[in-house]
Amino acid sequence: MRTSLRMLTVGAAAALLLGCVSGPAASKGADGLDRSRVLVFSKTAGFRHDSIPEGIAAVRELGATGGFAVDATEDAGAFTPRNLARYDAVVFLSTTGDVLDTTEQAAFERYIKRGGGYVGIHAAADTEYDWAFYGGLAGAYFQSHPAIQPATVTVEDRSHPATSGLPRSWERTDEWYNYRSNPRDRAHVLASLDESSYTGGTMSGDHPIAWCQEYRGGRAFYTGGGHTKESYAEPAFRQHLLGGIRYAIGAAQADCRPENGYRPLFDGTAQSLAAWKQAGPGSFSLSDDGTLTSHDGLGMLWYAGSEFGSYSLKLDWRVAGDDNSGVFVGFPESDDPWSAVNNGYEVQIDATDAPDRTTGAVYSFQSADLKKRDRALNPPGEWNTYEIRVEGEHLRVWLNGVKINDFTNTDPVRSLRDGHIGLQNHGAYDQVSFRDVRIKELPTKGD
Repeated sequence: MRTSLRMLTVGAAAALLLGCVSGPAASKGADGLDRSRVLVFSKTAGFRHDSIPEGIAAVRELGATGGFAVDATEDAGAFTPRNLARYDAVVFLSTTGDVLDTTEQAAFERYIKRGGGYVGIHAAADTEYDWAFYGGLAGAYFQSHPAIQPATVTVEDRSHPATSGLPRSWERTDEWYNYRSNPRDRAHVLASLDESSYTGGTMSGDHPIAWCQEYRGGRAFYTGGGHTKESYAEPAFRQHLLGGIRYAIGAAQADCRPENGYRPLFDGTAQSLAAWKQAGPGSFSLSDDGTLTSHDGLGMLWYAGSEFGSYSLKLDWRVAGDDNSGVFVGFPESDDPWSAVNNGYEVQIDATDAPDRTTGAVYSFQSADLKKRDRALNPPGEWNTYEIRVEGEHLRVWLNGVKINDFTNTDPVRSLRDGHIGLQNHGAYDQVSFRDVRIKELPTKGD
């Protein structure tokens, strides 16, 4: 929660908005605790979607169950520094055309640069074509669309709160936008359209439809869905919106850096496990949604297909409660899981252990930066993303896009220059799940 922004002159800001914003001005819940607050902005200066009332109602309902308050306005006069400071995120709901003047634009830029959140829904990409800051924040501008029709949405990121509960192939009906540019190099693509599943796609087979990014100090989430009234009654789409809003207000963490050039080592299918081997007791079970879950340890599932020496390894993980697991790197081929313990390094997963043995630590060698770790960590039941980058003897760890550990090996027995990777199954009662293990090999360089 961005308390530093929202605490500014709340009373004066509430008075300013009287008459132009629907919804309560207070930001406390029934329990008296501060709640996050979201502003839904739906002004149009071009085509007006008849689904806007349904969209506002849906965000209100999501806020009621998701723990955030919702105000709604079409008055651009709400875009002042003092008033925007009340909000953790602003939702641009199918806005069109030039909806803010230069003073209002400057206030919104300041808001984002001070850590504000942005959520763009559908025609938010059809807005403010002459304002470069907004174009970068939204990620891409609208170009055209075919008729409303069913299509297959391919979910690329299955850890982000906006997409973690979706199937890998999401079948739904909407008005599918084509965009003037591809945001993939600038933003983190969460989902894309399978252009072979419908007619009228013009993006040459790489067609992002939902993405997120950190932009100029703020958080941004955009989804191209939401044209139809029916969208806002669709449970999966509502969960998609809720996850995007939770990311934007800072209630959930995610790695929203651009991600390109990775290849899968485990993609959720049984076929992709052919190159993996189980060492020691215990094992992992594979669920229908492509999730591996540990049980009956202590052992390790390791990738026997090849060794790696300079790489970025990414994977998504989730604990059920106070559970223990880890990711091993830099160990030699062996059917003994203790070989990884004695000859490699473990990046730990266990948020309640000692500093050098807790989540983000290089186990028993170096603690993570615990303040950064704590801010970046999602709680049990929610997905997290690790990036483990090995270059020479240099090992760095990112949690949900935040660098939390920077370690250099000096032990020749544990050299990181060549070795395997593995996922630990720790104990009989430890339930830790993994998804989407992928790797990008990097140029070899010295330490």
